[in-house]
Amino acid sequence: MSMDDGGRYDALWPRGGKTIEVTPLAPRLDTLEGKTVCQLWDYLFRGDEIFEMLEGKLEERYPGVKFIRWSEFGSTHGEDEAEILAGLPKRLEELGVDAVISGMGC
Repeated sequence: MSMDDGGRYDALWPRGGKTIEVTPLAPRLDTLEGKTVCQLWDYLFRGDEIFEMLEGKLEERYPGVKFIRWSEFGSTHGEDEAEILAGLPKRLEELGVDAVISGMGC
């Protein structure tokens, strides 16, 4: 600022420039009936209890829905996080997963 600029300050937009492009979302399933649903969890805040409740309600609503429990994958947060997440796409494909419920503690 100088005395000649009338007391005005330059301002910068606080958000940084875009570093990635937005990609389209995967299409939604019409139903979970007969589908295989994977549960992912970070082993924080009662996910074991919550997933059990979700399973019961979803089985009532969508006959034939199958679940691959969170214990099949390991924690999505912590020591093995990078390894688990890196192998996740291949593992989901191998298991024939149609949908994922990812739970995390708050």
